[in-house]
Amino acid sequence: MYLHLGGDAAVKVDDIIGIFDMDNTTVSAKTRAFLKNAQKNGEISDITDDLPKSFILTENSGKTQVYITSPSTRTLLKRAKSENLI
Repeated sequence: MYLHLGGDAAVKVDDIIGIFDMDNTTVSAKTRAFLKNAQKNGEISDITDDLPKSFILTENSGKTQVYITSPSTRTLLKRAKSENLI
């Protein structure tokens, strides 16, 4: 099953490691360093033209990918529940 992240992006639910609120998590220097490193390694997919509200960390076959999205964590959770993904 897939979770729609916005725009044309969807990810396999089994690949999702976590869904994180951008405002709450980027307060931490460790999270900012993680995102900076992911950007440097080409692991960031920015799929929003709006203010980013969340990021989704995925891993598939050992490859990490971070999706920057405009839907909030709450919206993504509701979406997953309504589609019986979780």
